Amino acid sequence: MHKNTCIALLLIMSLTAAAQVPDSVYIRANYDKMEYQVSMRDGTKLFTSVYSPKDKSKKYPVLMQRTCYSVAPYGADKFRTRLGPSPYLMKDGYIFVYQDVRGRWMSEGTFDNMRPNIPGNDRKNKTAVDEASDTWDTIDWLIKNISGNNGRVGMWGISYPGFYAAAGIPDAHPALKASSPQAPISDFFFDDFHHNGVFLQSYVAAFAVFGYQHKGPTDKPWYNEQIGRFLASPPKDGYTFNLDMGPLKNATEKYHHDNFFWQQIVDHPNYDKFWQDRSLLPHLTGVKHAVMTVGGWYDAEDLYGPLNIYKKIEQSSPGAYNTLVMGPWSHGDWARETGYQMINNIYFGDSISTFYQREIERRFFNSLLKDNAQTGLPEAYMYDCGLKTWKQFAAWPPKEIPPVKLYFGRGGKLSVNKPLDTEATFEYSSDPAHPVPYTSQTEGLVFTPRRFMTDDQREASRRPDVLTFQTEALTDDITLAGEIAARLKVTLSTTDADFVVKIIDVYPDNEPNDKRNPANIVMAGYQQLVRHEVFRGRFRNSFEKPEPFKPGEPTDVSFALQDILHTFKKGHKVMVQIHSTWFPYIDRNPQKYVDNIYKANAEDFIKAEIKVYGSSVVEIGGGEKLNTKIDASKR
Repeated sequence: MHKNTCIALLLIMSLTAAAQVPDSVYIRANYDKMEYQVSMRDGTKLFTSVYSPKDKSKKYPVLMQRTCYSVAPYGADKFRTRLGPSPYLMKDGYIFVYQDVRGRWMSEGTFDNMRPNIPGNDRKNKTAVDEASDTWDTIDWLIKNISGNNGRVGMWGISYPGFYAAAGIPDAHPALKASSPQAPISDFFFDDFHHNGVFLQSYVAAFAVFGYQHKGPTDKPWYNEQIGRFLASPPKDGYTFNLDMGPLKNATEKYHHDNFFWQQIVDHPNYDKFWQDRSLLPHLTGVKHAVMTVGGWYDAEDLYGPLNIYKKIEQSSPGAYNTLVMGPWSHGDWARETGYQMINNIYFGDSISTFYQREIERRFFNSLLKDNAQTGLPEAYMYDCGLKTWKQFAAWPPKEIPPVKLYFGRGGKLSVNKPLDTEATFEYSSDPAHPVPYTSQTEGLVFTPRRFMTDDQREASRRPDVLTFQTEALTDDITLAGEIAARLKVTLSTTDADFVVKIIDVYPDNEPNDKRNPANIVMAGYQQLVRHEVFRGRFRNSFEKPEPFKPGEPTDVSFALQDILHTFKKGHKVMVQIHSTWFPYIDRNPQKYVDNIYKANAEDFIKAEIKVYGSSVVEIGGGEKLNTKIDASKR
């Protein structure tokens, strides 16, 4: 991997606005730029760039993004190459505001990852600050000090800026009328750096961006030296690099010994008060303004966030205007248009991002901020990734699509809605010294893996440490929609293990190749990954209080996969795979129970003989809150 490529990967989330790039000449000709240090209630000043239309004949709404990734370029005479979420909104005319959050870049203060929300947002308390109070104070200042505004404010952001958009929802300023968190983080124990508490080892190279405080306002990255620890000799094979690194304690010693965020993760391996305080979800109550949450079905980083932010607002604030959009995108793809949408080897259609920007996002903000009118958007605008078409629903999860249960049988059989061999057992040996690769393609040091989300699973199917079950060729289309629950019964020879469950679309043997793909990609029999999730078995009863397994004792392990909308077409097959390593996307479980895997020694990593019982089942949909049922007892 080239040095500049690695840096780009480390900073990928700072480029969330990168789409088609209009010439900044348009912005210079149509917008004035001013820069301010806006004082918060505790006296901390946050750097804020304001782009206002030159046409002063009318008033404009404010559209704001708060970010930890820099509002560059700095200088009143230096202009961005794009304003707002899309070129359509840029040309519709808004007052666009960008702000460095506290402790980042040109803003004062101390940075805190996922700063805990302080309920109530008491404006009289000058020391109780959080992202909601900083948002409130900024909006209040803008409304009072930026001329030409119409008194209506909207917020948007993708990824970490999506979290800041969501963090401004609790106790919102009355001028905030429309929020659009996009690929938002909601809880770092389940989003981004972890999935169900399992560490995403692919993020090891990213910590420099998040784990060092700046010494004061600066327009230069202050963490380049730490990034350089990974750039001295960039690996071409990330699997081998991570395996050679050994236990995660070696990452502490070699790379992150002085990184405060890494140390926080090491010190808090369980869902304790540190992580609970940083979850935004409990604070999304009493929502009074409009919210449109946006996500991508193939977002390897933040799929949990958008789905659960939408669901939490729906549950806590049933009267709120609350809508969800999920498309066939990777992380932030909807903010850019490449002509046609592909994830790895799978084509989904032409101009899908343009449709979203023009017909959904533009309508949402213009209706609420300019016209003060109804948007006309459905409750849920969702893309069926199997039929490759948009669908509209009055509720999500949808109630009109029948639930499906997938059962396992001998000989690798998978049954739809019919139990097979409930007394059968299926065994495999999991060896952390030879973990299952997360992709069939050799990749370098990849911070945000994307292609694997639709990767061909044929290589995994051939491994003896991967259980594979599939249906016969379908005689009719089957739609899997809504929440997914994997309910496994297992026996271990050791005291801990992880469980990866994957839902896969197997293409027929006469599937033609796609002209967009390289010649070596054979679509006949392609086993497309559709949905997956990993679960650390120690958390089966509580994310806060992990427990070892008792070797040889049958044990229930139930967990949620993220939602799905995928029609398996006639002639295709449904496949489910189960295994216990997926490297280096996720870290390796030693499989010998240790109190803290981040401090495990090399000798702690042992083989495990794992047995899965035929009474296990994967449940999909039905409009019930499957995820909530599973998670409620574990937090």
